[in-house]
Amino acid sequence: LPIRINKNYIMQTTGLHKLINIENLTESTYILRVEKNDLKFDAGQHILLGKANDTDQREYSIYSGVEDEYLEVLIKEVSDGSVSKHLKNLVPGDMLNVEGPLGFFGLNKDKIETGSFLFIASGTGIAPFHSMVRTNPNLDYKILHGIRTCDEAYGKNSYHPDRYIRCASRDLDCEFSGRVTDYISNNTFDKDTICYFCGNFKMIKEAMDLLEKKGIPGSQLHAEVYF
Repeated sequence: LPIRINKNYIMQTTGLHKLINIENLTESTYILRVEKNDLKFDAGQHILLGKANDTDQREYSIYSGVEDEYLEVLIKEVSDGSVSKHLKNLVPGDMLNVEGPLGFFGLNKDKIETGSFLFIASGTGIAPFHSMVRTNPNLDYKILHGIRTCDEAYGKNSYHPDRYIRCASRDLDCEFSGRVTDYISNNTFDKDTICYFCGNFKMIKEAMDLLEKKGIPGSQLHAEVYF
């Protein structure tokens, strides 16, 4: 899968960050807010996160904006995920080990002012796009968010209602009933659209193939894959 490389290098750091609070969005999904300290990043990058003095860590896309005074990640607790379970049980004041920023998934800074962007996410894959939109409030964008039910629309109120489309596979009350790939199949897109994908590998591959068939060049398709 093609991934655009951000040529702006940011120094990677490792350090301890204090937990500010945990916001539970659903029974299994939550936002972890920690002190930012001196960490600098580009919207779209991720960090390696775990409890202090614990070697078990996981990668999470940064959810907060570049100028926010705190650092946030969006986490879904999984049944066999030791890190996601442990992090959910922390309390404010606990320390976390943060390594990063990591990765090259990000907007082409030469296109931010003039480009038209399509963000396609599944589940918590919405996280880097939340950071991009929060960082660039004047961005010309549309988000297709693949979820099962409407209550999984994490951060829905952060986006302009005309720019955010919930594609729900098990719910008839969202903007679109069906998968993001169904939405893409049923709609047309400007060939100059710059597309970013984050989430499930199968969804990303199918969505990329569909958009290429609709005339969008492969050079305008950029992906961050959650396996």
